[in-house]
Amino acid sequence: MHPAADDERPEWLTQQRLDVGRRIRDARRWANLSQEALAERIGVERRTVVRTELGITSPPLDRILWIAHALGVSPSSLLPDE
Repeated sequence: MHPAADDERPEWLTQQRLDVGRRIRDARRWANLSQEALAERIGVERRTVVRTELGITSPPLDRILWIAHALGVSPSSLLPDE
């Protein structure tokens, strides 16, 4: 089984990606960090943070763990409740 292309992706998955991005953005703002500062802390380019916050891309688990660590939050706080 392979991941669906964006046009085949179910609506619930798109919504979950948007929710994760929003949670990351909110935690970043709460930590008073710019996208650039977060990118530097986790070793990626700013555009990667932008694309993640907008739900365009899904961060791999390791990146979610890095983001949580950099923002001082639990990884679970960045993931959907469902």
